[in-house]
Amino acid sequence: MVDFIRLAVGLVGDHYVALPLGRGAGSISTMTKAQAVTQLPAVAEGLEAGTPVVAELMVDADELARTLVCVGSHDNTLDTLADLLMRRTPAIRLASSHVGSMGGLIALKNGSCMMAGSHLFDPPTADYNFPFLDKYLPGLSVLVVNLAIRHQGLIVAPGNPKGITGVADLARSDVRCINRQRGAGTRILLDYHLGLNGIVPNQVQGYDREEHTHMAVAVNVSSGSADCGLGVFAAARALGLDFVPLARERYDLIIPTAHREDPKIQAVLDVVGSPAFKEQVQALGGYETDWTGREMQPGMGLPGEPAKA
Repeated sequence: MVDFIRLAVGLVGDHYVALPLGRGAGSISTMTKAQAVTQLPAVAEGLEAGTPVVAELMVDADELARTLVCVGSHDNTLDTLADLLMRRTPAIRLASSHVGSMGGLIALKNGSCMMAGSHLFDPPTADYNFPFLDKYLPGLSVLVVNLAIRHQGLIVAPGNPKGITGVADLARSDVRCINRQRGAGTRILLDYHLGLNGIVPNQVQGYDREEHTHMAVAVNVSSGSADCGLGVFAAARALGLDFVPLARERYDLIIPTAHREDPKIQAVLDVVGSPAFKEQVQALGGYETDWTGREMQPGMGLPGEPAKA
């Protein structure tokens, strides 16, 4: 037997990149999103990133040129961006893979995407993303555009029955957590605050339980399989959960300047700078749009909180 994998496919430079969509009988929505399908032997657990595959195209080839491949950190505002891009003429499809901020930088380095979402915080400089770009993407010219300033915190059950007030409570034996995957900026933020509180990961029950999106973290809390998890306010609000604020952070889009004039990137810049996008992002809750659409420079930090000299 073989396993059929549905794919989103986009043109990045002069080559096609495929992103696997959800698998299983419950992933009905992927049937409408899939642009191609490939086959894997039933015994295969998956493929390494960058592995060439043969796929059967399910859409007109012209659609692939209008598909923008975005890899990196998950954020609820990407759904808003995707919706507004699809409403344009011609429509632009946003194909996203949520592998964490570090995964997005690796994808940029490998030429596997045209855009990456990132919110990596560097404590020594109190700056975002640029110290990591210097370290992991030396020599790559990029455009860094702010998508939003977002509020991160501990997502907890309605009424906060465990009385969780901050990261220090994660070391309690009666608190079960859900974490983000390795390389996710949210996990790096959690590790930073654990360190500030003198807590090591093995003191946190559930530290090794991983999810790949903020909404998945919220679902775990909503279902009762976890008492809390670090995520954005918008995810907590969407499921009617409570929220213990922890930090403001800057979520940016990292775009190689080689792609800046591509019509898909121009569409993104147009949408992100529009009043409609900012209004819809603000409506999600837990976002600030003061810098939305603005090109970032090293040392800018956060609005009202300048980076260290």
